[in-house]
Amino acid sequence: MPAKKKAAKKAAPKKAVKKAAPKKAVKKAAPKKAAPKKVVKKAAPKKAAPKKAAPKKAVKKAVKKVVKKVMKKVAPKKAKPKVKRKPNPAFMAPLVPDAALAAVVGSNPLPRTEITKRLWDYIKKNGLQDAKNRRQINADDKLRGIFGRSSVTMFEMNKLIQSHLRKA
Repeated sequence: MPAKKKAAKKAAPKKAVKKAAPKKAVKKAAPKKAAPKKVVKKAAPKKAAPKKAAPKKAVKKAVKKVVKKVMKKVAPKKAKPKVKRKPNPAFMAPLVPDAALAAVVGSNPLPRTEITKRLWDYIKKNGLQDAKNRRQINADDKLRGIFGRSSVTMFEMNKLIQSHLRKA
């Protein structure tokens, strides 16, 4: 180790001397060649790394496909029996209509959904939907007592009915 340090010290003064110019060129050429080799070595692994990664991805995809096929053959899924939807209990709670609404749908306690159905049956039976705008309902004498006006939309209808219902 000490011998190498001394050699390095001797080389430094020679670089400073102009007479030793031809020797400099020879010594400089060697380090220049070494430096590009290092750069090439660094670049080569970078290019090689993606090449190695690509086959891994391909292998993983192939393995996944095989596993899926095997799983389908090994454990076929049983078809779930269709379950009938359960109605929301809040919609099914019986409500008692007041006298004005009872004249149209009846006086028995009914769920809100059934009251709406019966109201629509009454509207269609008596032809109370507007001819041009089917969303509009033209109220007759009975419905005017419920709605409070002569014409309402089908969306407003349920909101206006709510004030005529109470819990059973």
